[in-house]
Amino acid sequence: MAGKPIPVTLLTGFLGSGKTTLLNRLISAPEMSKALVIINEFGSIGLDHDLVAHSNEDDTVVEMASGCLCCTIKGDLQKTLKDAPWRYSRSGERWFDRVIIETTGLADPAPIIHTIMADEKLIETYRLAEIITMVDGVNGAGTLDTQPEALKQAAVADTILISKTDIANADVVEALSLRLEQINPAAEVLAALDSINPVELLEGANFNPDLKSADVRAWLDEEAYSDHAHHHHHDHSHSHDINRHDERISSVCITFDEPMPAAVFDQWFGLLTSLNGVNMLRVKGLIHMKEMESPLVIHGVQHVWHPPAILQDWPSDDRRSRIVFIMRDMEESDLRTALGFVTDRYESAELVGQAGLIS
Repeated sequence: MAGKPIPVTLLTGFLGSGKTTLLNRLISAPEMSKALVIINEFGSIGLDHDLVAHSNEDDTVVEMASGCLCCTIKGDLQKTLKDAPWRYSRSGERWFDRVIIETTGLADPAPIIHTIMADEKLIETYRLAEIITMVDGVNGAGTLDTQPEALKQAAVADTILISKTDIANADVVEALSLRLEQINPAAEVLAALDSINPVELLEGANFNPDLKSADVRAWLDEEAYSDHAHHHHHDHSHSHDINRHDERISSVCITFDEPMPAAVFDQWFGLLTSLNGVNMLRVKGLIHMKEMESPLVIHGVQHVWHPPAILQDWPSDDRRSRIVFIMRDMEESDLRTALGFVTDRYESAELVGQAGLIS
């Protein structure tokens, strides 16, 4: 394609770090009116594409709910980017002048970086401009200790943004900043998100792996070496669930056709959080409350829950409640058992009038 390569911004960060919140800030800016947004969600049913604000009715948000970020997503990403100029064209012309890719929180960024920078067809059209990594100011230190993907996400970044500083301990945030600077000395680490001009984050020239650590260069070299045989080195047999990151982490989407009483919702989530909150790595939901016409958006990470938000209208004609759980060492049966317990109490009138979360 003639013309300058289209800049691509990679927005990454572990589950619940605030990627969608930042993405909404980015694409709400007038300068981002020609940005094509690609969202990869972990699980068979995604919500993030419904929760991304559109600056106008013609904006295009492309969802890729591929699950694990290995062979599947590399192929999907290649196809999506190759097809994008004509598939999402307007009046036969490419309309977008930049691309923003929001990865799932469980993404190893190395395969994605390699795909954008090494595919001969893609580099004729695109350039990887910068990588922005979100880190949770409350849970980030523990995540870096236990999740290798989070460490990689921080190590490859050009800019690292620490979120939730309004609810995190200041000493914890300072220690986290110092640790991130050690992990990635070449990155700018920023904590005061409210004072950041989101558009300035997208002014990167080109992602340069030579400025990163030896580990980062080794990860990318490994991708290049194994690329031709990548498919054969992963078990994608019938027993491999692409919606599993490993044997301990799984994604479940629970839907409800009928509106949910607020008392049931409050007590259900209170029970889940008190019994197993540390293993609910991320919960997002679009809820149809019995007491409300407008949809309610919920978002929680382990024991930390953000204030629910009420949308002006439903993002689509689908009015069902949809809740996506990404969990560690939990099963869907655990969720439904807790819900059954709460529902039985509600139906016996024990919970009537006890709703508190949204009142």
